[in-house]
Amino acid sequence: MRLLRSTDLALRVLMRLAVAGGTTPTTREVAAAMQVPYTHAAKVVAELQHQGLLEARRGRGGGLALTEKGRTASVGGVVRAFEGDGDVVDCEGSTPCPLNSACRLRGALRRAQEAFFASLDPLTVTDIVTAPTGPLLLGISGPD
Repeated sequence: MRLLRSTDLALRVLMRLAVAGGTTPTTREVAAAMQVPYTHAAKVVAELQHQGLLEARRGRGGGLALTEKGRTASVGGVVRAFEGDGDVVDCEGSTPCPLNSACRLRGALRRAQEAFFASLDPLTVTDIVTAPTGPLLLGISGPD
């Protein structure tokens, strides 16, 4: 399974904010540090804010800050929110699969997808930034 770009970026933004300490980087600064277009980062930040995982303040002294809900958020939950819970393959698309009524692959892929999510569920954002990841993140993210 390959994650969407927005899912990957959401996790990286959360990780970066988890190690920000007392600083509040802007969306533009986070986008530059992550080497992604500002518009893409802004969409992801808006969704994370909508989910209550971060706060975004405008103006002088503004910036992004992780909420307590964001610190304790399940990585599996974040991935599900961005990826959706649809099937790995589209068996009923514009050209439905002729095996659809008797296929065992669809169920196997669904179980594999759920196992993937379940393996991420116990991990929190705080868990994934413990050493050595957190210090490395601070080192590569550039100045705030």
